[in-house]
Amino acid sequence: MTSTTLELLQKYSVPGPRYTSYPTAPYFRTDFGEADWDAALTASAVDRGLSLYAHIPFCDSLCYYCGCNMVATRDYSKTQPYLAYLDQEMARTAQRVDPARVARQLHWGGGTPTYLNPDDIRRLMAMMRRHFTLAPDAEISCEVDPRELTRAHLEALRESGFNRLSFGVQDMDPAVQQAVNRIQSAALIQQVLDWSRELGFSSINLDLIVGLPKQTVASFSRTLEQVVAWAPDRLAVFSYAHVPWLKKHQNLIQEADLPDSAMRLGLHQAVNEALGAAGYVNIGFDHFARPEDELVRAQRNKTLWRNFQGYTTHKDCDILAFGVSGISQTADVYMQNEKNLKRYEERIAATGFAVERGLKLSRDDQIRRDAITRVMCDLELDFAAFGKEWDIGFSDYFADALAGLRPLADDGLVTIAPDKISVTPSGRLFLRNIGMCFDRYLKEAAGEKPRYSRTA
Repeated sequence: MTSTTLELLQKYSVPGPRYTSYPTAPYFRTDFGEADWDAALTASAVDRGLSLYAHIPFCDSLCYYCGCNMVATRDYSKTQPYLAYLDQEMARTAQRVDPARVARQLHWGGGTPTYLNPDDIRRLMAMMRRHFTLAPDAEISCEVDPRELTRAHLEALRESGFNRLSFGVQDMDPAVQQAVNRIQSAALIQQVLDWSRELGFSSINLDLIVGLPKQTVASFSRTLEQVVAWAPDRLAVFSYAHVPWLKKHQNLIQEADLPDSAMRLGLHQAVNEALGAAGYVNIGFDHFARPEDELVRAQRNKTLWRNFQGYTTHKDCDILAFGVSGISQTADVYMQNEKNLKRYEERIAATGFAVERGLKLSRDDQIRRDAITRVMCDLELDFAAFGKEWDIGFSDYFADALAGLRPLADDGLVTIAPDKISVTPSGRLFLRNIGMCFDRYLKEAAGEKPRYSRTA
């Protein structure tokens, strides 16, 4: 570990967006309503594919680090009206979508989607297939909590057409697990992985989190050693976002137990070394994949994209998100559902939509979104090609961004050539900071600014 790298981490550890969208969700407007979303659905191009998302907010227990919209409950009866409301929302949405359009991607997130029992897993997928047409080769994935999971859950997913799974592992150290209230043994995870492979799921992702309480480089290195032995196809290694002002339950985590900047840097370096040695390719930001994975191929071909579901190969798809807090998007519109479960259900019961807020993107929004996404996906930005695509003079249009990037270039995080910007290997840890240089909203925000998690 060099002191220079640590100094850079401390220098650039500032609140900033993760850029799963641009503009980011805090800038969505509450005067965007159901009529606006109805019009956006109707106007969306018929040749765009669909990416379907269902949010299942329920969990058996509370993980203290969780930043998701979730409801911890042991009362399974809450799922039954919720599934009926999902059906109603899908029906209203499908009325506005050309039936010739095909879903190329489908994902369930949460919460814990496998909170649903096997019969309700089949029921929900049957609903989605009734309202929408899935491509024969669609990527169909589900987030899975290994705890409380049975083989019957996995059989129901497989029979319903799921071909990808993402398991929440986070950290295998007992002290860390205790500190975040998520206890799961290596034997438990090994069992669910064995079942998944026996049942023929084509891709398995494991989620890890860096920055949890009581993590050390030594303890997390043991987790990485175990994870490499499990040989997943992909890994998502997220940085813990400590935002107790947004997620009150994070106050259950003792801040004194959180790793400091030096420890976090050591953790990131351990991740890159262990996964690199095991042959995984760092896609950028927080994703790793095997060299033959389609994400790696897409990055090489410059067709990789980033949205609310992370890195994806499905750029030209509208996201239709169903359920509480779900965020949908067309080519030029974002829409977020009600985040409160009771209000979501009341709104769906009344009209079939539950729009809380949204945004119609300006041309400048679309140009800057493309620039930020290209940097985060391609790790470079060609001035001439980008300028030609958007009919702009790149250096003039982005004079503000280029000025903002110069200090990062001085620190070795990017190189600025006459014809392009390139992210350096050390700059990959600072992709959020690089993206922020293109963000007009951050520069223009007056008064009370949105509060984001720290970038490093």
